[in-house]
Amino acid sequence: MEIKHLEGIRACVFDAYGTLFDFNGAALAASDQLGENAPRLSEIWRQKQLQYTWLRGLAGRHTDFWQVTGDALDYALAALGIDRPGLRTQLLDLYLHLACYPEVPETLSRLRAAGLKLAILSNGTPAMLAAVVRHNGLESFFDAVLSVEEVGVFKPHPAVYGLASDRLQIAPTAICFLSSNAWDAYSAKASGLRVLWCNRFSQASERIPATPDGEIQDLSAVPSMLLPARAR
Repeated sequence: MEIKHLEGIRACVFDAYGTLFDFNGAALAASDQLGENAPRLSEIWRQKQLQYTWLRGLAGRHTDFWQVTGDALDYALAALGIDRPGLRTQLLDLYLHLACYPEVPETLSRLRAAGLKLAILSNGTPAMLAAVVRHNGLESFFDAVLSVEEVGVFKPHPAVYGLASDRLQIAPTAICFLSSNAWDAYSAKASGLRVLWCNRFSQASERIPATPDGEIQDLSAVPSMLLPARAR
């Protein structure tokens, strides 16, 4: 995918889990109890978490992301035959306190200093997002923290991506959306946003409509992709 400088961007909107915050952190923080199962549990948990959002969206049976996260964890624990008192509660609490990726604070600081508006757009509930943002001390960076609960449907429904322009009062073509989830990045582009796909996990390109404007390996590349040379 060709990498090019994006002109005319006035706002950056970030996905949360896997983009700003490391979703693997919960299982790894409980590795004293999970042992060698920690990476596999994290993988199954994440896969089921996303699958349940898509299935609920297709079926028109929405519930909030906290319920989905708990359901997906229950599946992962059962799939691995793990049944330890208190572990489920511990893992869910850890999910509320995930660490951000190392480059996130500096990247947000540089974008904010250059005058861009910043927001989060996530499947997470308002309470989940408030907790993880507060845990990482990032509250002052964001003009808005947007949850799909405002529209009652999960990504990749187009109504979700429309929240960014509606709340920030900026045209979609002047907003850069960033996600580590390829399906999310491609869907945001199809909905009219400019998009950088933060391909943290070296995924193959998707075969779905639309193509992101660029691909980066982590968020440290964002300022050079969006800001004029004098502001970098």
